[in-house]
Amino acid sequence: MSKTVSMTQGSKTAAGNFFEDFAIGQVIVHATPRTVTEGDRALYGALYPTRFAVPSSAQFAAAVGLQAHPVEELIGFHIAFGKTVPDISLNAVANLGYAECRFHQPVVPGDTLSTRSEVIGLKQNSNGKSGVVYVRSTATNQRGEVAIEWVRWVMVHKRSAQSPAPETVLPVLAPAVEPADLVVPAGLDFTSYDFAAAGEPHRYDDYEVGEKIDHVDGVTLTDAEHMMATRLWQNTAKVHFNTEARADGTRLVYGGHVISLARALSFNGLANAQLIAAINAGSHVAPAFAGDTIYAWSEVLAKAATSAPGVGALRLRLVATKGRDEAMALRDGEGKYAAGVLLDLDYWALIPR
Repeated sequence: MSKTVSMTQGSKTAAGNFFEDFAIGQVIVHATPRTVTEGDRALYGALYPTRFAVPSSAQFAAAVGLQAHPVEELIGFHIAFGKTVPDISLNAVANLGYAECRFHQPVVPGDTLSTRSEVIGLKQNSNGKSGVVYVRSTATNQRGEVAIEWVRWVMVHKRSAQSPAPETVLPVLAPAVEPADLVVPAGLDFTSYDFAAAGEPHRYDDYEVGEKIDHVDGVTLTDAEHMMATRLWQNTAKVHFNTEARADGTRLVYGGHVISLARALSFNGLANAQLIAAINAGSHVAPAFAGDTIYAWSEVLAKAATSAPGVGALRLRLVATKGRDEAMALRDGEGKYAAGVLLDLDYWALIPR
């Protein structure tokens, strides 16, 4: 039976947990619940070039049936994710990927998010100096309702290379969230959707499976912005702030910062993909650093109807690249990720039919 444990290190200060500190079935209740405010919405808009109508306009959100004006789904995700960092990835080498992420309900200003995680997989790396930890995390609001759930895996340093390796346990993860399992926000109704206000005329039927969309615009990363964003989400991972944490003396850009940039850039061509319903899979293919210029393109992977009036779902691959990738190539001739690919994110978005 799993048990709830405290992750304190035996002194009044904590150096973070290493690979040896994790065990299958361990349940970690993460500290510091975080209340979402309108300030989060404003800062998110200052950091990322986002223009999606639902989180941008309270009037638009009300017109499509939402009782309260939600923030971007990724605001809730970053806040909930940040809660896990001091316990899961303070001593991380890198965050590797995501799966089975569902947004159960919109997050609105005034909601307080609390997060807990269960360790569901462990695998020591062949070098004996680090290992991969798999956790399933759940964020609940002040009413105890599940707001967001996801699985992620992260490579974590070992405290000592001489520590024995644990038994390898690899969780079985679904390749994608099934359309029937997507949660559509209560009341959502796109039958009277205002395409002029949203910014583009393209609806569900205008997209074809296999279609690729070049989002054209680019944004150059700066240390100041990515560190501000990461502090906003109370993410304390050393590699994002401390130039002594990496041998090359650079600050690693938080992968979620790249996700939000790419999602914001996708507005150009996918302005009506208003709400993220699920993240099926995601990989941070390569690290990003200040000075890199981020571009993005998307591929339509699948389409599905929903039971909500006028609402369809697109399964999209969102790819962020360092530098312009006019060929929109995900992999090279050997099947490896193409040079310049930073992020490969597979997600479902809700769009008017």
